Amino acid sequence: MEFPKDLKYTKEHEWIRVDGDTGVVGITEYAQGELGDVVFVELPASGTKLQQGKQFGTIEAVKTVSDLFAPVSGEVVEVNETLKDSPEMVNKEPYGSGWMVKVKIDNKSELDSLLGVEKYQEMVGK
Repeated sequence: MEFPKDLKYTKEHEWIRVDGDTGVVGITEYAQGELGDVVFVELPASGTKLQQGKQFGTIEAVKTVSDLFAPVSGEVVEVNETLKDSPEMVNKEPYGSGWMVKVKIDNKSELDSLLGVEKYQEMVGK
């Protein structure tokens, strides 16, 4: 199981990769494995304001539906439109083409409340 060291993680199993003042958000390999085959992803539109820790979408697998939670506050600047027709990309490449949204981060200090790779691995027991 992969745990990229350049990411920050939430306790709800989202990740964020920061590049300047923008963050790319997705769910972890662990989370997609627990969900099973992803069949639908509901994401917000570009321009939507996210609030750290609040729901921003849902992910539906064959057996369950789960909420997606924002790792940081900010404005959605891009949505991965590929997931509309190919939601299985979340399973195949959770840290690559299975990303969900790009967010212009409002307050970078919010990143300090997220988990580093070691803490996330501890939390999931890996």
